[in-house]
Order: sequence, then C-alpha cells, then structure tokens
Amino acid sequence: MPLYEHVFLARQDASTQQVEELTTQMTGIVEGLGGKVTKTENWGVRSLTYRMNKNRKAHFVLMNIEAPSAAVTEIERQERISEDVIRYLTVRVEEHEEGPSAMMRKADRDRERDDRGGGFRGDREGGFRGDREGGGFRGDRGPRRPREDAAVEAAEEE
Repeated sequence: MPLYEHVFLARQDASTQQVEELTTQMTGIVEGLGGKVTKTENWGVRSLTYRMNKNRKAHFVLMNIEAPSAAVTEIERQERISEDVIRYLTVRVEEHEEGPSAMMRKADRDRERDDRGGGFRGDREGGFRGDREGGGFRGDRGPRRPREDAAVEAAEEE
C-alpha cells in the first residue's frame, strides 16, 4: 500500500480541541477507506511566512498515512470543504521516517537551548561585541578615534 506524509494547516483561532477533532475526522476517513494513520504529530501554532486567508499563524499537523490513493483524495476533498483548514499538502514517500519528524527534533533543540539559557551569543557571559572596548570590530588596533584627534596628531608630528 502506498505511503504518504500529509500536513495540514488549521486556522489560528481554532482551539486545540477543534484541531484534534479535525485530525480524528481525517483519521476516520483513512481507516474507513481501508488505510491506517501510522503517526500523527501536532506541531502547534506557528507563524506563517506570509499571510494566508488573513491568518498570520496556524496550527500545523503532520499525519503519516498508509492508504490507497482514494483515501488521500477524500481527505483532501474534505479539507477543501472545511473552513478551518487553510492549506494542506500530501507527498508520497518511499518509507516513513522513524521517530520524531524534523520539526519535532527542532522544537526539542530549541527547548534545550532555552533551558540552558542563552538564545544568541549576546545572552551568555562574554557577550557578543558588548565586552569589546570601542564597540567596533577592529581586531587588535584598539578603539576608533574621532577624525579631529587624528588631524591634530598629524599636525603635531610635522
């Protein structure tokens, strides 16, 4: 039986419970047409790169599906009808990924980074350019001097 990865985006103002009900509905359709959903991941509310149907954020859900193509066609038809679904994408794959998807692994990495403390280098001890004198990136040459001082020194040297 063919394998698919299916991702759909639900409106940001839909509750988590509504998104779970939508996912359950889609799973029911797949199982009713002789397939099965092997994995479901709710990626949560994430920002969209650009506005879609006046939404700036959306609930993201991934479903790994093992089903005939008729089941996928029916899911997509139901999602076109649903007002809660903004976009969807189904991709046929050779095999499903074992363990968490790339998005879930990224979320885990972000959570670990936040737990350690420090998002970017400026948050950590040692700072990002904040600990350098002169505030510029001039290597070993020291802080930058104003132009007037340089002109006065050049005149004194003559």
